[in-house]
Amino acid sequence: MFNVLSNILVIAGTCILIGALFLVRQLIAQLPAGLVRRRWYILSIFIGFFVLGYISYTAVFWSRHTAWLDLIVPSVFFFGAGFVWLTATLSLHTAIDIRRVTVLEHENITDPLIGIYNRRYLDRRLQEEFVRARRYSLPLSVLLLDIDHFKRINDAYGHQVGDLVLSYLGKLLLSAIRATDIIARYGGEEILIIAPSTTASSAVALAERIRQHVETHELVLTSEPNKRQAIRITVSVGVVELDQEAADSQGLVHNADEALFRAKREGRNRVVLHD
Repeated sequence: MFNVLSNILVIAGTCILIGALFLVRQLIAQLPAGLVRRRWYILSIFIGFFVLGYISYTAVFWSRHTAWLDLIVPSVFFFGAGFVWLTATLSLHTAIDIRRVTVLEHENITDPLIGIYNRRYLDRRLQEEFVRARRYSLPLSVLLLDIDHFKRINDAYGHQVGDLVLSYLGKLLLSAIRATDIIARYGGEEILIIAPSTTASSAVALAERIRQHVETHELVLTSEPNKRQAIRITVSVGVVELDQEAADSQGLVHNADEALFRAKREGRNRVVLHD
């Protein structure tokens, strides 16, 4: 009886460990590449060694359990395997929950069409950067840009192509801004860029780089031979730096909007610094 019970405990523990290995594989699939993922790979190797150890123990002591004391080691094996399985299960569920929360948070602050931050996130970050710049006497600049003649694109190609242009512009801007810049959709085709710790001259240089980057690229609609169709767009940019006259963050945006209006009035495809 002791022999049968001991064998059952060890074999059941082996099966539980194998099940834990499958859970760990699912967990690894949820993790991004990096140190944490590599450590879970190492843990799965350890579990594999435990499985081999359980099998070896069963083979060596298959018929040698004759007393209650002989059940101690198989019991430890069984409950140890249960602990590993429970740890893997909880880790997997935790990783899934964290990933779900991260996705929801990302969707909550991201514009789904352009792929940049939305207005909700923009208002919060702009206020935070405004307060920080005021408190520590740091420079702060804002860039407000708009696609030139966007209505003509919608009228000529349709709103579906207009959406493609907005999405394409988002990719161009993300590749042109700096890591410290915060870019968000302000409204319609207007996009606002917060440039922390940036003076007016540096902000104008950034805006000019963005303008040239957009101007020199094109969105290819059809690449078939003899039917190639592409769209080139340009942007007008209004730039403003925080000064003592700005009472709040919205005043900063208002000044950037005035500069953008001047850029359009003076011929578009240009950068204008608020006077």
